Amino acid sequence: MDIDQVQRAAVARFAQQGFAATGIRELGTAAGINSATLYHYVGSKHDLLVRIISECLKAMITGGREALSAAQTPTLQLAQLIAFHVAFTATNPQTARVAEYEMRALTPVAREEMQRLRDEYEALFTKVLNEGDKTGEFSTADLTMARLAVMEMGTGVAHWYRPHGRLSLDQVQQNFVAMAYRILAVPETAKLPNTPLPSAQQLPSEPTAQPATQTVN
Repeated sequence: MDIDQVQRAAVARFAQQGFAATGIRELGTAAGINSATLYHYVGSKHDLLVRIISECLKAMITGGREALSAAQTPTLQLAQLIAFHVAFTATNPQTARVAEYEMRALTPVAREEMQRLRDEYEALFTKVLNEGDKTGEFSTADLTMARLAVMEMGTGVAHWYRPHGRLSLDQVQQNFVAMAYRILAVPETAKLPNTPLPSAQQLPSEPTAQPATQTVN
């Protein structure tokens, strides 16, 4: 049995109609197996959700760390990190939405563990913003608010980006970096990165077909 196929079916259903509204039999049918076989190989619907969110957050942590290591100054590190965040979300939109909105469906123990992973990823942004504040590269009244604004902008890409839209992914990344620079009052003399911006691989659990929604890019 293809575990990735089961996870893709789960991601598609959870993203489109929510975890609570998705039945285990429905998942089995979508994956082409009966519910008994599904239970045997992947456990409960909750186990599937934990696996999906965990793999998503761990991939984001790994990619975020790699993005930071590609630059030296806080300004350029922030650009790399934002670009990765946007690329990951654009490449894995349904998985990103599930990880963002369905943590509420987890048991307290699982939610605590997934929150620890999410905090670890958010700490990458906190670290670079604090360093930029110390060096004088960034200027803002509230670093926490700035971090939330920057991250929420990137996360929102999951709702509207389409690969064949008006802007390429690279152009979207450049625009987001420029907006973040303005939020943090980065001096206009600071140039956008002239090195390739980070990309992101599609997770095995991400469905290839995206739901038909309005494209704004």
